[in-house]
Amino acid sequence: MNAVSLQPAPISLGLQPASLDIWDKKYRLKDLDGEPVDMTVQNTLERVATALASVERPEVREHFARQFLWALENGAIPAGRIMSNVGASAYKPATSTINCTVSQTIHDSMDSIMARAHEAAMTLKAGCGIGYDFTTLRPKGAVVAGAGASTSGPLPFMDIFDKVCQTVASSGNRRGAQMGVMDVGHPDVEAFIRAKREAGRLRQFNLSLLITSAFLEAVEKDLEWPLAFPVMAMEKSKLDLDDPTQVIWREWPAQYEGYTVREDGLVACRVYRRIRARQLWNLIMSSTYDFAEPGFILIDKVNAMNNNWWCESIRSTNP
Repeated sequence: MNAVSLQPAPISLGLQPASLDIWDKKYRLKDLDGEPVDMTVQNTLERVATALASVERPEVREHFARQFLWALENGAIPAGRIMSNVGASAYKPATSTINCTVSQTIHDSMDSIMARAHEAAMTLKAGCGIGYDFTTLRPKGAVVAGAGASTSGPLPFMDIFDKVCQTVASSGNRRGAQMGVMDVGHPDVEAFIRAKREAGRLRQFNLSLLITSAFLEAVEKDLEWPLAFPVMAMEKSKLDLDDPTQVIWREWPAQYEGYTVREDGLVACRVYRRIRARQLWNLIMSSTYDFAEPGFILIDKVNAMNNNWWCESIRSTNP
């Protein structure tokens, strides 16, 4: 007597209306008049497979195109910019096949901020998402050398990036994606945590805090947590760098000529104020519960597990 197989036959559900709608709006190739070039989902898969194989030697391109097509038909799902933009250069040559990027360091100067905003605009125009670390911008009320004024802090500059993203995204059918992060020890961290409680503010951003093991230890032990920023050149004469109530030494993502850097690479940071670590923790948790942000990046762990630790220090993520 032959054994009876109890394995069910595979079920093909086909594409649901929602799936077809997403394909049509985000991944289907259309010409400049909005008329479809990809008439079916299969056309999209064939376009991508053919384009991916185009970098191979001419005599093996057809073989690899079939291999890519088989993978796409059997569940391989490339990143969205690949599905949308690969093989589409005749219709949108300025787009990218990269989904996610991270900005260069935003240095604490107007030139650098505006340069990064320009780069962000071009990145978003190409269809990529982008992340930034705003920790490097001096806190609200800090003196601006040469301007005879004080700075408005990182958040108003984040508003500039938010508007750039909103404007660029409005010209296409895909919302721009940005990640903004700030170190949990920045003097403006509480304003950063509360930023999205303000109606309409930073809506083109995901927000996340860079959480350190030192902060988690302070929370566990119910210690005070210093909020600090590098000592400016004009402040040195007013501070005792050896007084831990005034100055602490921290790793910092950017080092400028005016900063005081020790032999071990740590930067002298002025303590603006101190807060109970658990009080700050509770503010983070309540905001996350009520508004689903900010996120939580264990930046120490990220860098400890980074295979490129020897040549880079990660300070942000993509959206």
